[in-house]
Amino acid sequence: MPAQSNKASFQPNCRFKYIAFFKPFQILCQFSKEQGSEKKTLAEFDFPKNVYPVGRLDYDSEGLLILTDDARLNDALLNPKHQHKRTYLAQVERIPEAEALKQLCTGVVIEGRKTLPSKAILIDGEPALPERDPPIRYRKNIPTSWLQLSLHEGKNRQVRKMTAAVGHPTLRLVRHSIGELTLDELNLSPGAWIYLSDEQIKCLFK
Repeated sequence: MPAQSNKASFQPNCRFKYIAFFKPFQILCQFSKEQGSEKKTLAEFDFPKNVYPVGRLDYDSEGLLILTDDARLNDALLNPKHQHKRTYLAQVERIPEAEALKQLCTGVVIEGRKTLPSKAILIDGEPALPERDPPIRYRKNIPTSWLQLSLHEGKNRQVRKMTAAVGHPTLRLVRHSIGELTLDELNLSPGAWIYLSDEQIKCLFK
C-alpha cells in the first residue's frame, strides 16, 4: 500500500531541522504579517531560519504543528495518496447521539463532496488540555462535549465543517497527534517548541 511504502521510505537527515510546536489559539500559520493586520504569526516564536510549517492549522485552531527545512517531509506527510492520520480533539455544542457519530465515521457531504471514512469517539469528560486564552464563550442553556476525530485527509477547516454538518458546531479545536506523535508525549505547552529526535520523527509515520 502507498501509505506503508511512505512510512518505510522516509529517513530524517541530520542536515535538516525537524521541530514540533504547540501552536496557540489565534496565531496565523505563516511567518509574514498580512498587510494591515494585527494578527500574530509564527515569527513571534524565535524559530531557526529557513524552517516552514508542514501543512497548516487555522488561526482559531490549536495544537501540534511540524516545522522543517526538509522539503521531503512535506510530501511524506501531506501527499493525499499516503492518507496520513491526524487526530483532533474537538469541543462541540451539545452531546452527539450515536447517529451523528456514525455519520462522522462513514463520511459526511461537505460542499458537494463526501469526506473519507474517519474515526469519531465521544470522550467521557474533558481531555487534559491547557486552558485556552481567551476561553470559549459558554452558554448556560447549551451543554458542550468533546470528540476525538482521526482523519486521513486535511481539507480546509474540515473538522469544523464535519461537526457542523451533523449539527454539532465546533467551539474549540486542538490537533492532538500526527501519526503516533502526540502532544502528551511531547509535553509541550502552548507556544513552546522542541527539536524532534529520530525516534519521534518515526512516530509521525506510525
